Amino acid sequence: MKLSELMKGIKPDEKFSGFVTADDMVLAIDISEEQNAAVGDYAVVQTGISGIDPALKSETKDSRYIRAGLSSTKTGTQRQFRITGDMYAGDSAQDFLLSSRIKYGTGQSVIINYVFFNMLTGKGEKGKVSAAVNSDGSGNAGENAGIDIRLLKAGSAPEEYTYSEAV
Repeated sequence: MKLSELMKGIKPDEKFSGFVTADDMVLAIDISEEQNAAVGDYAVVQTGISGIDPALKSETKDSRYIRAGLSSTKTGTQRQFRITGDMYAGDSAQDFLLSSRIKYGTGQSVIINYVFFNMLTGKGEKGKVSAAVNSDGSGNAGENAGIDIRLLKAGSAPEEYTYSEAV
């Protein structure tokens, strides 16, 4: 499903106040060969997906100072997404992420554009990630085939992003 299709009829409100569920968060990826698609054409990661675990891995450097003791300085943050669920053939996002190009690719060939935002407020981020497929069909007899994919920040920090219908 394209992001523009998911958001059709949904009007984010930057002033929204209240609880946000995991289902209110949207992860969409650029599945174009050239990585230059309009954001509205990004594929939404959702079909067959039971979990998208967005994480921020902070890096720190610890130093010990005279009379002050141990002190930590934050030196960086890496955005990570862990995508888990059931394999669904025919879903554009899964088909792209489970393609040989991504599973066996290295370096620049597995760098993809993404947006991640709250569909209630429209606020989030836009950046680049490196895709790593950990599992592409796990499970026991009689169960759905499971997937486990990690997306890890690549390059500079993600930019602030606000969804608009004009994407």
